[in-house]
Amino acid sequence: MALAFDEFGRPFIILREQEKKTRLRGLDAQKANIAAGKAVARILRTSLGPKGMDKMLQSPDGDVTITNDGATILDQMDVDNQIAKLMVELSRSQDYEIGDGTTGVVVMAGALLEQAEKLLERGIHPIRVAEGYEMASRVAFDHLERISQKFEFSADNIEPLVQTCMTTLSSKIVHRCKRALAEIAVKAVLAVADLDRKDVNLDLIKVEGKVGGKLEDTELIYGIVVDKDMSHPQMPKRIEDAKIAILTCPFEPPKPKTKHKVDIDTVEKFQTLREQEQKYFDEMVQKCKDVGATVVICQWGFDDKANHLLMHRNLPAVRWVGGVELELIAIATGGRIVPRFQELSPEKLGKAGLVREKSFGTTKDRMLYIEQCANSRAVTIFIRGGNKMMIEETKRSLHDALCVARNLIRNNSIVYGGGSAEISCSIAVETAADRHPGVEQYAIRSFADALDAVPLALAENSGLPPIDTLTAVKAQQVKDSNPHCGIDCNDVGTNDMKEQNVFETLIGKQQQILLATQVVKMILKIDDVISPSEY
Repeated sequence: MALAFDEFGRPFIILREQEKKTRLRGLDAQKANIAAGKAVARILRTSLGPKGMDKMLQSPDGDVTITNDGATILDQMDVDNQIAKLMVELSRSQDYEIGDGTTGVVVMAGALLEQAEKLLERGIHPIRVAEGYEMASRVAFDHLERISQKFEFSADNIEPLVQTCMTTLSSKIVHRCKRALAEIAVKAVLAVADLDRKDVNLDLIKVEGKVGGKLEDTELIYGIVVDKDMSHPQMPKRIEDAKIAILTCPFEPPKPKTKHKVDIDTVEKFQTLREQEQKYFDEMVQKCKDVGATVVICQWGFDDKANHLLMHRNLPAVRWVGGVELELIAIATGGRIVPRFQELSPEKLGKAGLVREKSFGTTKDRMLYIEQCANSRAVTIFIRGGNKMMIEETKRSLHDALCVARNLIRNNSIVYGGGSAEISCSIAVETAADRHPGVEQYAIRSFADALDAVPLALAENSGLPPIDTLTAVKAQQVKDSNPHCGIDCNDVGTNDMKEQNVFETLIGKQQQILLATQVVKMILKIDDVISPSEY
């Protein structure tokens, strides 16, 4: 690097090594890539299972996140390495598609890479390893289908859904209230689900949190909660059989688009202007009263004069309500969002059995509850907790539980958890390896060993001797040919996950195996890494 000056005396730098790039080839490239993937998996390994540890992440601007949700941890981490970024995307795609199992899928991919490294050192070609993995993943996929069980549930019998959501929540920080939260999640999903089409729109479930109270105060509201209060303190705080006008037009005189200036040089002119404004507000408020509205919810603010008039005319109003909330209110109350006062009509009003303002503790914080709506297809889960981090983590945990309930409504097949499905697949894949005469059988056996990484991590995180526990459970599965034996993480005294009611969704497990195999195949096929050199 050299410093030079142009004819005006401005300095510029000459870089001599501009074209140089660093390059890793062959086995070195694969080993470097595998090491990067394993490093990411090692971070998440300790967060797996009901006794998994939490991670504390601090962002550059000082925000702190405490979580053991795999997708959140990897999202918040600042990852530079390209292969590590692949692992981050892997957990994100599991999160988007299934919503749960984001930690397990990364641990699984890390174990597959670890096994692949041993095979590469023995001199087996990476493509043969990738093909062997592909065969093994198909065997595991089909085996999961065979050991899965369907369970029936209905709107009246929600217990099976609650049990599965409890399995998801038991690995989170909120596990002491898992029963209550699982019931809330299942009821929320069933409220917005279309059981005939087996479809659930999670956008209709709003998750709102407020610091204060305790986790047990979390409640499900069949309606909408808005973090706003009435625009005037003297407006009524409780309106029954409300007819709601939902407006996106401001309560103020229209402003011409052109540039204009009003010259007022006498008191009379000022009076005229004031009266005109007054008349305009009067007409607006009267228009709302005429169509029969008893509550006005407005996206914009309104003038103090308008506020005063609304109070006098006994028309409660709420201002500065966000667009997303307005849409949810419109869906819940069956109303229409009105962009201009001229378009207000009685059939565009939303209907709710009760609109009330609720205050919390000793603070002046108030929230608006819109309940007993005409269309109860929009619900709100209202979370309370001791601090902001707790509420954020509860939101993430509930998101996982909601996704699990949604997946079960779409496809009601389950496999048993606690590592039992992985151990069973491992035995099946091991048996299948004997049927393949080529080099691939090494890779298939390695895949079987990699499947054991999940139960091993579960045992390790629960403070049990990992290898002894795994071999005992595996031997029991083979002896009794019972695919429900797993790791007894909670020291209940039985290894049978069916008795412990530990379930996982079949589609979630299958997705984990497929996604992990895809990413590992992709990493194994890279044999040349060319990157710009760092100065």
